[in-house]
Amino acid sequence: MPRLAAIVVGWVLLLAGIVLFPLPGPGLLLGVAGLGILARYQRWAARRVDRWRVRVELSTARSVRTHPRAWASIGVTALLAASGVLWLWAPEQPSWWSLPTWTWLPGGLTAGLSQILSGLVSLALVVHSYRRYHGAPDELARLEAAVDRTASARPVG
Repeated sequence: MPRLAAIVVGWVLLLAGIVLFPLPGPGLLLGVAGLGILARYQRWAARRVDRWRVRVELSTARSVRTHPRAWASIGVTALLAASGVLWLWAPEQPSWWSLPTWTWLPGGLTAGLSQILSGLVSLALVVHSYRRYHGAPDELARLEAAVDRTASARPVG
């Protein structure tokens, strides 16, 4: 992909992620994907991605360090995917719902599908993390050292 096209795609994904972030679905994933594309061509984005990548890896390693943590991570991500079914089902607004009608399951079908997709991607990432980090204390120590190194580096700005 030519440089200019990649930069445009990166910005479009980043901005779409920012706009879609408050809604259930792929806003965060789109934003991260856009920033990842921009990081290949823009130093400011690369610095942010490097710092976040190390911290995210450490968090995922910690989330699967023990069996109870791994099962909790799997449960939460499975619930995220299952919650998208609620949007697809689209039940009537309950009588106890005191907020305006437009706040009950906003987004409809597309929000439900993107919620399910986000949950499935998250579930795949938890499984990947379990395979990579569970029972690997040396990897956890390596990541903690890497976070310490990035924390002592020059602030991003």
